[in-house]
Amino acid sequence: MTQKVAFIINPKAGVKKKINVEEFISANFSKSIPFDLIVWKNKDDFDSIKQRVLNDGYTIAVACGGDGTVNQVAAVLSGTNIALGILPLGSGNGLARSNKIPMDLLKALKVIEHARTHKIDVGSINNTPFFCTAGVGFDALIATKFATSSKRGFATYVKTTVREYFGYKPHSYTVQIDGKTFKTRAFLITVANAGQWGNNVYIAPHASMNDGLLHVTVLKPFTKMALPLIVTRLMARKINTSPKFKSYDGKKIEISFHGELPAHFDGEPMTAKGHISIEIKPLALNVVC
Repeated sequence: MTQKVAFIINPKAGVKKKINVEEFISANFSKSIPFDLIVWKNKDDFDSIKQRVLNDGYTIAVACGGDGTVNQVAAVLSGTNIALGILPLGSGNGLARSNKIPMDLLKALKVIEHARTHKIDVGSINNTPFFCTAGVGFDALIATKFATSSKRGFATYVKTTVREYFGYKPHSYTVQIDGKTFKTRAFLITVANAGQWGNNVYIAPHASMNDGLLHVTVLKPFTKMALPLIVTRLMARKINTSPKFKSYDGKKIEISFHGELPAHFDGEPMTAKGHISIEIKPLALNVVC
């Protein structure tokens, strides 16, 4: 099949790596593959970009940016024959890492040129698509705080996490997984399609992106003394060895709670009022990997 590639560029991308993304792609991507550079200048532009990607004969649409950019482009491509490519320019790069896409940008371009693809599952939280993780609890609070921060990057994420941890109070939840219900008090509940949040921080080490299942992690409340060990296990892909870790698998997840709480999808914040509903669509997205 003849390839035709659309690079969808978040204009804020590339700052961390100190590159001009348009110039970088033009200089380094194969001249034998037709491609277009589409700059997503502001949020109001995305509908026109969406229509162009879907209707102009592209075989691959490359999200050039962070996890938020990747999520929005992937949501457009879900259920189509157009494959998602990723040029990882964000802080966490969760979906890129989960699909073994290199963080080195030249190598990531070579992956796109070779155009090898595989299909992955797609989740939805309250009808909003996600591709790595979604949930409610402490990680959702951090996503909300991080989204309004003037500074990005892993260091800001760590500082925000430490600052918010000491004042955070866990919540009580009712969880239903494929019709089976239990109640729990939790520090966070993460529903994972991929194993990690990003930056190789693994909340669901055994999650697979093509098994047709969602992997529900309940992290129970823990003492301040236990925090260093919890963090170490998250970084070492061993959080499942913690006695505070509980894991469940299913296809349809319902989580209920009192009041209004922050929730998230792929690190993007949202507000949930008393309930979130999460489902899986098996093998709904083609990814260049």
